[in-house]
Amino acid sequence: MIAIVISLSFHEFGHAWTAKKFGDNTAERMGRLTLNPVAHIDPMGLLMVAIIGFGYAKPVPTDPRNFNSPQASLWISAAGPAMNLILAILCINVFALAATNDLGLLSSQGGLLFFQYMAFINLLLMLFNLLPIGPLDGHYILPYFLSRDLAYKYVRWNHAYGAMVLFGLIMLSLVGLPIFSFLMGVANTITQYLIIV
Repeated sequence: MIAIVISLSFHEFGHAWTAKKFGDNTAERMGRLTLNPVAHIDPMGLLMVAIIGFGYAKPVPTDPRNFNSPQASLWISAAGPAMNLILAILCINVFALAATNDLGLLSSQGGLLFFQYMAFINLLLMLFNLLPIGPLDGHYILPYFLSRDLAYKYVRWNHAYGAMVLFGLIMLSLVGLPIFSFLMGVANTITQYLIIV
């Protein structure tokens, strides 16, 4: 739970920090430009994590009227998953160093387990949020890689059906279909390629 709270907080901070860099201080004015978990964690979302293994944090508010670039939405949306990737790289390399060297508490069984979980959780969050459905970050990113006509059709489709598709995938996963097991497998595979020490 600690690893999840930290990971979600860094994810939302990434959105808020990047939004300010692109001219929008809405998140900052609402106290979201911080790493303090209290500002980002939604109690119901965290309870869902504890009960069913899936949850959410408070979305970072933005005002597109303040953006100083036509690509602001792309970079703001990508910043959350990018923050998770950075955390995953840091944690898996701390794990690798601690596993092969005596780094005190970091080399203890608890320390190794924590950094291993942190790396895995952050990779999973990154991959999940890049799915281009529902309210996930990926639905803001995908239109930038489509033709104008296709992007328009996709945005309309996702607005009408994306949330239902996402909810359906979650429900199917909970009843046993290995939908999100694929993401877990990808996260496990990626982990070994992030070790640089």
